[in-house]
Amino acid sequence: METKRIAVIGIGDFGGAIARSLTRKGAEVLAIDSHIATIESIADDVAFCVTLDATDRKALKAQEIDKFDAVVVAIGQDFEQRLLVVAQCMELGVKRIMARAAGKNQRLILEKLGVSEILMPEEEVGSVVAERLLLPTLVSYLQLPDNYRIAEVLTPPKVVGRTIGDLDMRDRYRLSLVTLKMEDTKNSIKGQKLKYHVVGVPESKTVILETDHLVLFGTQADIQRFIDINT
Repeated sequence: METKRIAVIGIGDFGGAIARSLTRKGAEVLAIDSHIATIESIADDVAFCVTLDATDRKALKAQEIDKFDAVVVAIGQDFEQRLLVVAQCMELGVKRIMARAAGKNQRLILEKLGVSEILMPEEEVGSVVAERLLLPTLVSYLQLPDNYRIAEVLTPPKVVGRTIGDLDMRDRYRLSLVTLKMEDTKNSIKGQKLKYHVVGVPESKTVILETDHLVLFGTQADIQRFIDINT
C-alpha cells in the first residue's frame, strides 16, 4: 500500500498528537508551525518539519502542499489565522482538508467555507468521557449514522462461560457480534496492562471468557440493554 503523505499545520498538543500518531501508523508526516521551539520538539518524531507562517501562500506553495494526500489544520487559539490557512490551502488545490473547530459557530463558518471534515476535539472527548462514566464496561466505540455504533465492551458477568451460539445475539438483543478480543497470554506480562488479539470471525461454539472483550454492532439502546440484562 502506498504511503500516505500528510501535512499537519499547528503543532500544539492536539496537532502534535495527530502528527505522532500518523507517523506511528506509517504515514509520511510534514509538521508545520510558526514557532522554532515547537518544531524542534517534534523533529525526531516525524519525517519532515518546517518553521513557517502558514498564512503565507508562497511559503505553503514552496512546500508543495497541494501534493499531499491531506492537510490537517490544527491551529488552536487563533480562529482567524486558522480560516486564512484553510483558505490558502484551498487556493493551492489541496485535495483533502481537515480543520479544527472550537464550538458550533466555528464549525458553521468552516462548513460555509467548504470544509467537510471538521475536528472538534473538546466535544468529542467530552462525549467519550460521558459515555464511559455512564457505561463503565465500555472500552471504546465508533459512532455511525442513525444512532448505530460499533462498541468494544467488557464481557458482562452473566455471559462468561457461555458460547457465542447460545447467546443468540441477533434474535435476543438485535445485535451482531463482530468479533472477540481475547487476552494474548503469550505476550502479556504479569503486573502490566493486558495485551489483546482479535480472533477474527468467531465460531458459534467459542466459549466467552471473563477477560474477553466483545465487539458489538447495533444501536446505543440495544447495546445498553444487552449489558444491563447480563450484568
